[in-house]
Formats: sequence, structure tokens, C-alpha cells
Amino acid sequence: MSPKNRALDNQDRRIMRALQKNARLSNAELAELVGMSTTACWNRTRQLENEGYIRGYVALLDQQKLGFADIVLLEVTLDRHDDDALARFGAELATLTEVLEAYLVSGDYDYLVKVAVDGTAGYERFLREKLYKIAGIRHSRSMFALRCMKSIPSVQV
Repeated sequence: MSPKNRALDNQDRRIMRALQKNARLSNAELAELVGMSTTACWNRTRQLENEGYIRGYVALLDQQKLGFADIVLLEVTLDRHDDDALARFGAELATLTEVLEAYLVSGDYDYLVKVAVDGTAGYERFLREKLYKIAGIRHSRSMFALRCMKSIPSVQV
């Protein structure tokens, strides 16, 4: 089994669960939480990072305080579906600050895009000034999220 595909054990999972809850833990705090020595915990955490199980650490920002209180789920269909068209559209989406997540999906639409905006006026500006300037969009459909029922930054281990 290659190092990137090794089976995770309970210690790995305890470390990752603790860091998901609070990525600002010091190594000493983390080691105490998971019941390891500081050296063993530091080595195990670095191993999880090097193997790609831990991809990074982020600060979760309050969208509402930043003026982007509304979430819109946007479905997009492109005119063409060749590799160049998909790559071009994906690259342009990635540059838009309002876009939080974007997925190439199966089904009736090509993309599902999660967008943060400031109300309907902010969404209209996003559409007119940014999204609809991307070439190749055939159709889009959008839904405003009324309430978030569950949100986690990644898979729970």
C-alpha cells in the first residue's frame, strides 16, 4: 500500500477530528486531547499533512458581516462540452470572488455553483457584470438558499 493510501488508524482520526474542531490548537494541546506525547503527535500530524490527508488550515469567515449574507445555488449549462470549453469555464469561475464552490455535475445541468451575494441586487450585479460575461453559457437557473440546515468544512472522520 502506498503512503498516500495507507489505512488511517484511531490516532489519525482523533488528530483530524480535533483539528477540524479547532485548527489553532498548539501541538501540546492537540497531543493532550488525543492522548499522545507531543513528539509523536507532531510527527503524526506532519505525516497526515505530507500524505495529503490534511490539505491545509483555514479561517472560516462570517459572510454576513462581510456583506455577503445570501447564498445562491446556481445551475449552469454550457453551449459546448469539449475539454477546452469546460476548462475555460472552470478557470473563469475560479476567478470570481463571489463563487464559494463550483462543481462539474451529471444531470440536466453542467455545473452547480454556490455563490455568496448581498441580496437580489447583489446577485443581479454578479450575473450582469461577471457571470454572463463568460462566453459559452447556454442556460442558468438559480435558487436562493433560505436557511442552511448543515454546514461542515469537510468530511467528518
